[in-house]
Amino acid sequence: MNSIKKILIKKDRSCKSIWFMRQAGRYLPEFKKIRLKNQNFINLCLDSDLVTEITLQPIKRFDLDSAIIFSDILIVPYALGQDVNFTKNYGPVLSKFNLNKFLQNDSSSFTKKLEPVYKAINKTRKKLDDKKSLISFIGAPWTLFYYMSNKKENLNTFIKEYSEKEIDLIFEKLNYFLCLHIKNQINAGADVIQIFDSWAGLLKKTNLKKFCFLPNKKLVKFCKNNKIPVICFPKGIKSAYLEFNKIVKPDGLNLDSEIDLNWARTNLRGVVLQGGMDPKILLENENNIFNEAKKYLNVFKDVPYIFNLGHGIVPETDPDMVDKLVKFVRSSQ
Repeated sequence: MNSIKKILIKKDRSCKSIWFMRQAGRYLPEFKKIRLKNQNFINLCLDSDLVTEITLQPIKRFDLDSAIIFSDILIVPYALGQDVNFTKNYGPVLSKFNLNKFLQNDSSSFTKKLEPVYKAINKTRKKLDDKKSLISFIGAPWTLFYYMSNKKENLNTFIKEYSEKEIDLIFEKLNYFLCLHIKNQINAGADVIQIFDSWAGLLKKTNLKKFCFLPNKKLVKFCKNNKIPVICFPKGIKSAYLEFNKIVKPDGLNLDSEIDLNWARTNLRGVVLQGGMDPKILLENENNIFNEAKKYLNVFKDVPYIFNLGHGIVPETDPDMVDKLVKFVRSSQ
């Protein structure tokens, strides 16, 4: 059993691991060469050979415990019929959401569209050392709904665009296809699933249970019923991490950079904690990086913990700094 699974399943305090969100991709020079030749990001995510190569790039460079498949949470809206384009200095832009078209999606066409993703997972698993885990991921329903609705500039009113019944239908359908995507990724060779609720922090407290806690709980229950280790990342919900953990009960809980370490150590019980360190620290000098990393290693030394960041590695990061950080964490264990 690889170290990530060992920690998540057995809550092994003595086993320490390290990997990084967005470790495969934008900051690596070898990735940038590939990206220059592949301008359409979704098409790149559907190229099995290139996805395998990109996923393994950081594994070849750094002493990490896990590979995370190179993909995107918006591959699911793509497979459900929306056009997805990435605009430089702005981000993803999706075509207009059509509820009737969305509700007509079926499992066979969804799986067929994402077959290259599953093929890439299978190829990667075969090339990966058995001691290393392979992490796949999905976006949580709220975060996907946020992107699919294209209402980022009008957040206060965009929930009102749909009736309560329509929203329930959308979330129910998303849950179905996300569970299918989870199972397909695991069947292809992934060991662990991480659920990204990247925009949970935009929700009002009164909406957290309906749009964040309960949808994540359904996905986690599906994972546990199928013996799939699962990590949740409800970014930006601050002290609501406590209620999230009690209701959702994931195997692992990724901390964002706003969470106080000692508060998390004291209050978030019965779960493997992961991450927390601000990725922008990696843009500073190595003394600052090591001092910040040491805080996390010291606070979480006696609890099950996976060293990671509070969000993904930023594009400006020097790969040499990542290497130095990995070596520092290893030497501190």
